Amino acid sequence: MKVVHSIVALALSVSVALGCLVGAFAQQAASNDAPVTTTGPAEIIAPYDDKLLRLSEVLGSIHYLRNLCKANEGPQWRKVMEDILASETPSERRKASLISRFNRGYNAFNEVYGHCTASAVVAAERYVKEGVLLSSQITTRYGR
Repeated sequence: MKVVHSIVALALSVSVALGCLVGAFAQQAASNDAPVTTTGPAEIIAPYDDKLLRLSEVLGSIHYLRNLCKANEGPQWRKVMEDILASETPSERRKASLISRFNRGYNAFNEVYGHCTASAVVAAERYVKEGVLLSSQITTRYGR
């Protein structure tokens, strides 16, 4: 039951983060405390990109582990990732980076776990907690 509560908390945190991220970058770029970095003429890196990339990887890990351990959540975590991509409307390069990190998280556990074990359950719980923390940090810092 504790894991289910954490998963609900993660889903809610990510939902809140998604809602706040839509306008967060524009607000943050206008303030003096977060410089905007560019990697090309049209490429802008949001100040929360490191955390968002890590969240993408965490979501990929959760997606694999929760399905492996028969959580009956279907594509829930992939859908969360799709929602992030939709709300961020990233450039093709940034979108590819976010997807790549999701896939990295998924594949890292796919290579280690072929069936659900106690350590896979523990790993899923830890990643859910990390996802909640990352969502909270993004929302608190950038979701004004």
